[in-house]
Amino acid sequence: MGSKLVALAIVSVLLAYYVYIPLPEAMDERWKLMVVDACFRSLEHLAELTELIGFKHYMEMMMVLTVAESVAPSSDENVNVTDTTFNEVPVRVYEPSSQRPGLRRAVIYMHGGGWCLGSAKMQPYDLLSRKSAAELNAVIVSVEYRLAPEYHFPDQYFDVYTVVKYFLQRDVLVQYSVDPGRVAVSGDSAGGNLAAAVAQQIKEDPEVEVEIKIQALIYPALQTIDFNTPSYQQNENMPILPKTLMVRFWSEYFSCDKLLLKDMMANSHTTLESRGLSNFVNWSVHLPEKFRKDYKYILPGGGNADSSVKIPGVFDPRAAPLLVGDEKLKALPRAYIATCEFDVLRDDGAMYATRLKKAGVQVTHEHFEDSFHGAFMFITWPTDFAIGQKMVSHYIDWLRKNL
Repeated sequence: MGSKLVALAIVSVLLAYYVYIPLPEAMDERWKLMVVDACFRSLEHLAELTELIGFKHYMEMMMVLTVAESVAPSSDENVNVTDTTFNEVPVRVYEPSSQRPGLRRAVIYMHGGGWCLGSAKMQPYDLLSRKSAAELNAVIVSVEYRLAPEYHFPDQYFDVYTVVKYFLQRDVLVQYSVDPGRVAVSGDSAGGNLAAAVAQQIKEDPEVEVEIKIQALIYPALQTIDFNTPSYQQNENMPILPKTLMVRFWSEYFSCDKLLLKDMMANSHTTLESRGLSNFVNWSVHLPEKFRKDYKYILPGGGNADSSVKIPGVFDPRAAPLLVGDEKLKALPRAYIATCEFDVLRDDGAMYATRLKKAGVQVTHEHFEDSFHGAFMFITWPTDFAIGQKMVSHYIDWLRKNL
């Protein structure tokens, strides 16, 4: 009996040691986040092992979580839900059941997951879309775009662009009883990246007659130049998105080439030509002082990397929307940008908000001092967090007032 108690004590100590990570006092529900993060880390370790032994690609193993959280389309008394395709791209459409007078709003939503994971069919996205459709009396189009490592940039971008362009046709808007003056694009993380890119590029498409009214971006990933911003340094080991995972997402978006990943991790992937784009993401200029803290700016890269030269798209503004000049920004619709203090992507969103404001775009930048990356999707039991509920509530409230 005594030996069993000793063994149990040892296991308990080891488990606590694995689960515990120091988290800032500003965060609520810290132990809950530690447990959730421990589960994520365990899956990451398993993915690393399966890739090492040649069983599965790292991201293919990580997709287990996406599959586990997938739910079938199910209508209820508030929302009609259907899976269909828009120009051969799969989408899940949520339509309010109530027959209110007048035309509806519409939100085209792109899920997160680093262009490698995630799905419109995951329970958190399903819940978000239902809630948005019911509370806003809006048609929600949630895009099921292709993912890496099977598909790389620009496939993901083309999928969401195709859906947005298809939906903005006047006959399609009529079919869904949508007001052509009240259409938004939105997304979180990698989805925020795709929403921002589409908002920029579709303005120049002569075949598109209907304009996007607003864009709502939740902790978007927006630049490929500098992976050593203050937020990348401050939150290098923060759950749920440590720097190593975010940089790997960026690398996989473009290629399975491990040399690119190595160069990106060292922040030495820029070329002599691409270093000229650094002005667009110079955080010593574009980042508010409260985010710069005491960090010192160093021009990223050595200009000698070969991997990013061989792999197209790394510095394409359709992949990195911060890499465009002010003239292009001036034409963009009103924006909502949510950032989290404990997130490697915090500074991407903050810099975009600053640059949009300087270009004359109306921007609401809402910064959540006590939040972390991924919180927006932690709204379903047992991984529901109060900060996630708060972020979703603020997001829907902004859409209600501005769309």
